Amino acid sequence: MNVLLDTNIIIHRESNTVLHEEIGKLYHWIDNLHYVKCIHQITLDEIGKLQDKKKLRTFAIKLESYNLLKTSAPMNPKVENLCKKYDSSKNDLNDTVLVNELFSNRVDILITEDRKIHQKGKELGLEAKIFTIDAFLEKILSENPQLVDYKILPIKKEYFGNIDVNDSFFDNFKEDYASFEKWFNGKSNEIAYVCKSDDKIVAFLYLKVENEDEPYQDIEPVFQRKKRLKISSFKVTLNGYKLGERFLKIIFDNAQRFSVNEIYVTIFPKRIEQERLVYLLQDFGFRYHGIKKSASGEEAVYVRSFAKYAELNSPKTTYPFLSMKANKFIVPIYGDYHTNLFPDSILKTESPDDFTENAPFRNAISKVYISRSIERGLKSGDILIFYRTGGYHKAVISTLGIVENIETSIKDCEVFISACRKRSVFTDEELTAQWNYSQYNKPFIVNFLYAYSFPKRLNLNRLISLGIIKDVHSAPRGFTRITDETFEKILKETETNECIIVH
Repeated sequence: MNVLLDTNIIIHRESNTVLHEEIGKLYHWIDNLHYVKCIHQITLDEIGKLQDKKKLRTFAIKLESYNLLKTSAPMNPKVENLCKKYDSSKNDLNDTVLVNELFSNRVDILITEDRKIHQKGKELGLEAKIFTIDAFLEKILSENPQLVDYKILPIKKEYFGNIDVNDSFFDNFKEDYASFEKWFNGKSNEIAYVCKSDDKIVAFLYLKVENEDEPYQDIEPVFQRKKRLKISSFKVTLNGYKLGERFLKIIFDNAQRFSVNEIYVTIFPKRIEQERLVYLLQDFGFRYHGIKKSASGEEAVYVRSFAKYAELNSPKTTYPFLSMKANKFIVPIYGDYHTNLFPDSILKTESPDDFTENAPFRNAISKVYISRSIERGLKSGDILIFYRTGGYHKAVISTLGIVENIETSIKDCEVFISACRKRSVFTDEELTAQWNYSQYNKPFIVNFLYAYSFPKRLNLNRLISLGIIKDVHSAPRGFTRITDETFEKILKETETNECIIVH
């Protein structure tokens, strides 16, 4: 397996100044699986522009361990046409050369954090072969579970005073903020969210509620008076487990709990993990606001409105709000898969200890549902009510989801597995079996957002008595459309916090 690595990954990996733990994990798995690490001549040319001769010599020695693609494949006409659409700079043209190497089958996989490269790959039908670091690790962990020799502890609330500020996890914070350790120690009685692996911190989140009288003289443009939730410290180093999305759900849950009008974060976008965080936040509606000036330098400020509004065409940007204008469907999910996919919707009869090991699909907000339902008329923004099967008393409605989109024209099993792998509960073998089950009725994919867990569950017996389901024989088999009146009855009976419902 030949893996082509983008220039930025090479530079981050081989730099002497900063240790990138994420890239270290990437290289660990590439070497472990005996894949061939490839670089393109373009990368050598870019590195050759370094002014520091000593650094240049160091890079030259390190790059001898890579397999160099000494020539460029002839530019394919399809790639060339795409080039005219996307490329406006020398860097863009260089990126297209890398994509062309993959399209020409000179390498098997391309790993890059560049979003424009991913867009090009998708238009060329290469989405199953182009990965971010995170997505590549998800693929490896999914395909090779026998090689994963550790489990991750769940996310826990912890007092700052019980957290070791000398953990190497915080080294980048200390590098960016000269007074970080003093600030950290001053928070000893406050609480942060922490996730550990082998007693080492792999993710950390601290949130601060700020009232309307908070001064913002150091932010340009100055904020208007609003109640805000500040993401004060947020870092995730362990990749392949979608912990970033799990922490993002915690952020939105707190924004809802404290009834804030806005969420914001300040970031030094100079490392791969920070760039990745910015991408994640932008996906969920955060927008660049301006800069924050401090003794440590200028930070970028990103803001997300938390006004009660639901965008049907891009529900991720207004998550977790749901619109009453959308269609509503009850959809079944087998009990074996229910709590794996919806960890916040664990039933009282289940033990949390059975769900402590981590998996990407458990942490993700964005999830996949696979179906052969006759009803396929779902649209972005539609509401899903998940029905856990199991008979009169064990079958319950437990969870609300929001449709992002559906994929019905999937060309082959490889693309199907690639689209499902990191966000579904199925193994690759089970996904292959799903694809091959029927030649004439291939499964389709519903990409949805995990939005809300009902405080009160309604079992099948209660659903029948309320007239939501006619009888035991009418329990949903596929996507079952319901009326607004039925949905409002479900909201009332489940004691749903209707602050997330936009009328």
